[in-house]
Amino acid sequence: MSLTLPELEEARRALDAPLYADLAGDADVSFEFFPPKSEKMEATLWESIQTLAPLGPRFVSVTYGAGGSTRERTHATVARIQRETPLAAAAHLTCVEATRAEIDAVAEQYWASGVRHIVALRGDPPREGAHFEPHPGGYANAAALVAGLKKRHPFEISVAAYPECHPDSTDVQADIDNLKAKIDAGATRAITQFFFAPEAFFRFRDRAAAAGITAELVPGILPVSNVAQTRKFAGMCGAAIPPWMDRLFEGLDDHPAARQLVAATVAAEMCRKLYAGGVRSFHFYTLNRAELSFAICHLLGLRAKEGVSVAAA
Repeated sequence: MSLTLPELEEARRALDAPLYADLAGDADVSFEFFPPKSEKMEATLWESIQTLAPLGPRFVSVTYGAGGSTRERTHATVARIQRETPLAAAAHLTCVEATRAEIDAVAEQYWASGVRHIVALRGDPPREGAHFEPHPGGYANAAALVAGLKKRHPFEISVAAYPECHPDSTDVQADIDNLKAKIDAGATRAITQFFFAPEAFFRFRDRAAAAGITAELVPGILPVSNVAQTRKFAGMCGAAIPPWMDRLFEGLDDHPAARQLVAATVAAEMCRKLYAGGVRSFHFYTLNRAELSFAICHLLGLRAKEGVSVAAA
């Protein structure tokens, strides 16, 4: 990774001063949620949105299950955020087990609901361990989905990127080529899968620049409070969990509050290093919990804005 002089100065200041002293609060953030499966989960989600909304995120996104398994719940959640809050809602849309006509119909529903931002993804197979097979009448991949969406409406489109290479890619270069195809098809930005070493993002950023990718690259941040769950997620997306992180959480199974403090510390330290390397946009995988993401944003200098509120569920 090659840093500019201002970035080197910022990195030096990060070492010389208290890590989070007087940060400018100039970072942009966005938050990702998943659609709730019960009334209790719906209440938890809405509490999280209430907590995070005053931070003024650029957008909040709602995930979409494999094979359309959460299609209706995703649409209902996105539509409600768009309708009842001041936030810009982004809807995930995948290519899995659906025809072009079905996907286009969902996109039209979103447009009619006032949703102008789509997170366009190839999607994971509905059965764990299976290989992705394009639907005979569907979009072949995320790049084709992006192109199809752009033909219908001028959506803002985010796509996925993989700092440590997607498990289905033959190599790193093929992975970068796939990302470039999505950007060339009309995507606005790429949001990365989570990672746990800032160097992984910086190396990825350099590879993308070398390939002529000029679109915004936003690091995806997953504050870890459940290591077993994170290990499962990481295995599906090719992310490496450093051995030191496993060791750090040892002995905390029965201490949830301590686990949260450790999780916030680890994620905040990585965000601070990314900030020192010139990163000013962060996307948080909240898992429908607000506390960790809110704490990290606060450390990065963001403060709740007055007059921004969301009605209770």
